[in-house]
Amino acid sequence: MIHLAAYQPDIPQNTGALIRLCASFAAPLDLIEPFGFLWDERKIRISAMDYFDLARITRHSSWNSFCAHYTSRRIVLLSTKASVSYSDFAFQPDDILLLGRESAGVPDDVHAALPHRVRIPLSPAARSINMAMAGGIVLAEALRQTHSFPSS
Repeated sequence: MIHLAAYQPDIPQNTGALIRLCASFAAPLDLIEPFGFLWDERKIRISAMDYFDLARITRHSSWNSFCAHYTSRRIVLLSTKASVSYSDFAFQPDDILLLGRESAGVPDDVHAALPHRVRIPLSPAARSINMAMAGGIVLAEALRQTHSFPSS
């Protein structure tokens, strides 16, 4: 099953949006700490609305902990620095789609360690889009390609 993962998210409202997104598509969500905000489950639940209990959320204490948990899974980084468009990439049913921090993406060592990277083509005037929106765009394409949309 395709997972969505967020590397040290900065903004709790985006984390709530990711929870709603993943709950809606039955995609597990991995959150990699430390966060750029204090985790307050009550506030996250407000942001995630009534989707919090529908989501399958795993929190990882660090990047190393996340990697140790998924030793045999392919991690696909969403990056503005990638050369391959997400629509030209061949996703696999057990991929993990990794989103970087809203403020800085992922560190250079993480970027360099991940050979599978995709970007969302944007207007030349645009720098980037909201990370939760980016996650939704690429998750939908990965689910489409792998025929993994939840059944209605």
